[in-house]
Amino acid sequence: MPVRELPFDRSTIGASAMERSIDVPNASYVVTTDSCRVEQLDERGEKAWEGYVSEHPEGTIFHTLAWRNAVAGAFGHEALYLVAMRGDRLVGVLPIFFVASKIGGCMLVSVPYAVGGGILADDEEAIAALARRTLRLAGDRNCNRIDFRSDRAIVRDWPVVARYAGFRRELPASVDEVLTWLPRKARAAARNAQRKFGLTVSFDDEHLAEVWRLYSISMRRLGSLTYPYGFFRRLIEQTPGRHWVSLIRREGRAVAGLVTFLHRDRVMPYFMGATDEAKRCSAANFVYLTAMERGVEEGFGTFDFGRSRIDNAGSYNFKRFNGFTPQPLGYQCYTPPGKRPVDLTPTNPLFAVGRRIWPMLPLWVTRAVGARLSKHIPG
Repeated sequence: MPVRELPFDRSTIGASAMERSIDVPNASYVVTTDSCRVEQLDERGEKAWEGYVSEHPEGTIFHTLAWRNAVAGAFGHEALYLVAMRGDRLVGVLPIFFVASKIGGCMLVSVPYAVGGGILADDEEAIAALARRTLRLAGDRNCNRIDFRSDRAIVRDWPVVARYAGFRRELPASVDEVLTWLPRKARAAARNAQRKFGLTVSFDDEHLAEVWRLYSISMRRLGSLTYPYGFFRRLIEQTPGRHWVSLIRREGRAVAGLVTFLHRDRVMPYFMGATDEAKRCSAANFVYLTAMERGVEEGFGTFDFGRSRIDNAGSYNFKRFNGFTPQPLGYQCYTPPGKRPVDLTPTNPLFAVGRRIWPMLPLWVTRAVGARLSKHIPG
């Protein structure tokens, strides 16, 4: 197996003369005898960070500085982004935020409001160095938990959270194949949405406020927190040319909307909203179908349906019924000795009463309260 090339010019940064390759899951890495040092990212290193993330096989949009800027701007959390260096060579990165929650206590999260994150590194030594630095940060700031949200478990001996599954599938080669690529029932629902109910789609960033309005309706109906509009706006501003904002209409009425992010060859539908009418006219099926079709048209190879909690039957089964096979995610949560972190998932019985009441509240209440609470529950 060939060694993965690093995203830097070795002639200018002086790679170590002592290197060997080792096999680890999904990749082959370079290990050197040099020790790693870990530093906090500053402005001078931002270009190198972005280059490293773009080249690393497990890099995601959630590792980019665009996501950092949107989270910091919208929620005010402190970014403590770490880099592992071996000499002058960048060999690992960790995007991580300090969240001082009034509900869950202090925590370190990689990455808040994201389905991905965690360490990207060239070797086990860099992983260990970044993990050790994170443990020191947790101790210095009296944190009761460290969350890493990566596809696979990265840090040896840290507990894995067996709660989430991811859903990805290769897109077909042509737009004409997308409908037949879907399972029969999903295909029929998407076809009826267009032929029977006359749904139409348009893509335009100008739809963002309307899509957020629809999203806030869905979050209230589901008993979930609404992220503030400012977060949506900042994400769009930070990802020019790397997103779509789509709106579905029926007879001129907006019934569903979607914010989709684009990273490498992936189409990633992320924030979706819909009215009560949407279910009757299969608007959810149609909004995802149109994103799939545009993805194929523009040459993307993978449709990434994001994550679902395994116990969230609605979302989990909707993705399965659309032909996506769930893959367990390797999220890791480390609890420092002597700490007892609060369960911030919707399944916590302490949240049960609030979730029952939430759909009965006016939208202006759920929007305002949701924006405040979401700062302290970095979902």
